[in-house]
Amino acid sequence: MLRPLRIGLTSGDAHGIGPEVIAKALKKIGPQKSIQFFLWRSSEFPRKDMARIKKEFKIRTVSSWAEALHQIPSSNKELVEILTDTSPARWVEDAGGACTFGHLDSLATAPLSKPTIASSGLKDIGHTEILKRVSSTKNAYMTFIGKHFNVMSATGHLPIKMISEKLNPESFENAVRAAVAFREALNRLDGNKKGKALPVGVIGLNPHSGDEGLLGTEEIDFIVPKIKKLQTEGLPVVGPLIPDAAFSYQNWGSYSLYLALYHDQGLIPFKTVHGLDGVHISWGLPFIRTSPDHGTAFDIAGKDKADPTSMIKAIQWAIRLAKAKFGEV
Repeated sequence: MLRPLRIGLTSGDAHGIGPEVIAKALKKIGPQKSIQFFLWRSSEFPRKDMARIKKEFKIRTVSSWAEALHQIPSSNKELVEILTDTSPARWVEDAGGACTFGHLDSLATAPLSKPTIASSGLKDIGHTEILKRVSSTKNAYMTFIGKHFNVMSATGHLPIKMISEKLNPESFENAVRAAVAFREALNRLDGNKKGKALPVGVIGLNPHSGDEGLLGTEEIDFIVPKIKKLQTEGLPVVGPLIPDAAFSYQNWGSYSLYLALYHDQGLIPFKTVHGLDGVHISWGLPFIRTSPDHGTAFDIAGKDKADPTSMIKAIQWAIRLAKAKFGEV
């Protein structure tokens, strides 16, 4: 690629910890060779957080993505900020569109609350849904990378009563195939040094994985048959794992990736174990999108207490994946 890699950053809710963690992350990461950062922020972005960024970068300010796209950096120390008071949800929409058309090479997003998205007038429930819509993507999966284990969720942000409705034989098989594809991508990225022989572990939907139909029939109806079918195709997948035992520490080294069948089934153990040390990747989009594994934390916003570790890793993964995609590593 002749031009620098373009990494988009959205700073999330101005009154959450997004500005703080993204400023701390940029200060820590600093300018990177052949990388140009684009940062969406509002006029409410705290001055002390802008001061952190300005210690490392020269800021070039524009008011829209259309204007930002035509900026040619004078050096890797230059950061282009899109300063606008439109809703942060609209920033995600703009950035997603830019990624879809190849104008950005990856995107890392700071936390954004669901009510903020709703107040913007968008009907999407979260980042993933916004990005699926703007890229016309049918299936995308919340996937979390951690030191001890990785997790993908087969379904998105759904009320519990809707999980069985959305999880059907087709959607289940699609999710398993996506999990296997993610496993293979990680293996390629790591040079097949880690986890190459480890399968994807699929977690059962019901307590005790249904107990032979006594506690739910989804396992009998399609989960077990689909797993067996995919195994005959040579896919490295096992299960269904018993949900209340799957994440025991003795099992962490047994699977390259856990496929949880709904949000909290995978995210509660992941966040309990990894805290603020994990990274979210939206797998299945036609572009790279990462984010920290935490929310807006309005209660500590502005108090200089936010831990930027996950945001740092999200930006680092956005850069690493973009370099891998365009053959620079």
